[in-house]
Amino acid sequence: MTVYDFSAKLNSGSQKNLADYKGQVLLIVNTASQCGFTPQYKGLQELYEKYHSQGLEVLGFPCDQFGHQEPGGDEEIKTFCETNYAVNFPLFSKIEVNGANAHPLYQFLKDEKGGLLGDAIKWNFTKFLIDKQGSVVERFAPTTTPEAIDAKIQALL
Repeated sequence: MTVYDFSAKLNSGSQKNLADYKGQVLLIVNTASQCGFTPQYKGLQELYEKYHSQGLEVLGFPCDQFGHQEPGGDEEIKTFCETNYAVNFPLFSKIEVNGANAHPLYQFLKDEKGGLLGDAIKWNFTKFLIDKQGSVVERFAPTTTPEAIDAKIQALL
């Protein structure tokens, strides 16, 4: 099984098969608009701009499971990201990443790469780096900045 076996609803409402990203390096991130880590949107966008033409896709999955830090709807989230951080990488509809209603993609990601204190996602801006074959290469804590992942992305490209 790989990330290509999953699909998710884009922020626009349409369904996206992750198989559409075959052959690309993916950085999958659960995001929030009212979090101490929210400024990482800037770094994520910079990585996207720097490496998109070489095959990087950053996929943002808004989540409201941590301190109610993503209370808005899809349109509000998109507007916030575009207005404040000029985000133009794919944003998906708000999902849950933990618990009984966790999105199947996140169940898979957590099974593939558990965290330091167990598999559960601990907070917003946990990042998963996926290689061109759809395998989970590494999991990064929310405190790991996008800039700190640059060399690892470059190596996979």
